Amino acid sequence: MPAQLPPEDDAVDDDTAEDAASQEIAARALDRVATREGIAVGVATAAYGVSFGALSVASGLTLWQTAFLSLVMFSGGSQFALIGVLAAGGVAAGPSAIAGAALLGTRNGLYGIRTAPIVGRGWLRRFAAAWITIDESTAVALAQPTPRSSRRGFWVTGLIVFAGWNLTTFVGALIGNTLGDTRSYGLDAAAAAAFVGLLWPRLKRRQALVVAVAAFVVATALTPVLAPGLPVLAAALVAIVVGWSNWAGARSGTPSGTPTRGSGR
Repeated sequence: MPAQLPPEDDAVDDDTAEDAASQEIAARALDRVATREGIAVGVATAAYGVSFGALSVASGLTLWQTAFLSLVMFSGGSQFALIGVLAAGGVAAGPSAIAGAALLGTRNGLYGIRTAPIVGRGWLRRFAAAWITIDESTAVALAQPTPRSSRRGFWVTGLIVFAGWNLTTFVGALIGNTLGDTRSYGLDAAAAAAFVGLLWPRLKRRQALVVAVAAFVVATALTPVLAPGLPVLAAALVAIVVGWSNWAGARSGTPSGTPTRGSGR
């Protein structure tokens, strides 16, 4: 009597289950990569909060004003711009300090447009995401190859930076002038090095390399003549112009569905 073969539908179901299991294993591996990158960037960035706390107290803010500023504003560039102007001009320079900090903070609104599809649904989640949409969380999220790993990178980075930055800001404010400027210890370089590590794999694409080089030239040329933070905003315009014109980008014959690291596909 011939052996009975399993029904074809059962075989298809087994193949589907195996494919789903393989995809889940691959997705979890990408989640682990995103988590490691988020932790690395988050810790490096949070460590620099000690410098902000110390400099903020030195500029005239109290410990509790410094802590409140980090908690509510939570944007390193804007915070440093604010205390930098206050340190130079005192209370009378308050309006200028606020205007400069607000100008620098506009970039986070632009980041929000890009990260909105990543953070997930629900008003509470979106409210929390708006608070932690910063340079670091956006960079880590966009460096991931899938929407799931992008979401993991965004939340891990944002939450670690938020908790760590507020903690180290408080510690720096307590220490105050006794610590001095922690930039002399290289903590600012640690954060920059983490960004370079995220950027490097994306420079394999011609358009990304053009943007990086052009932005570097623009920021370097404008740094001696513009207020701190403004050269970065000017350099960001390079990416907008290149992306809008698709200069040095993929030709029309290149398949649009080809996944690239950081493309979110």
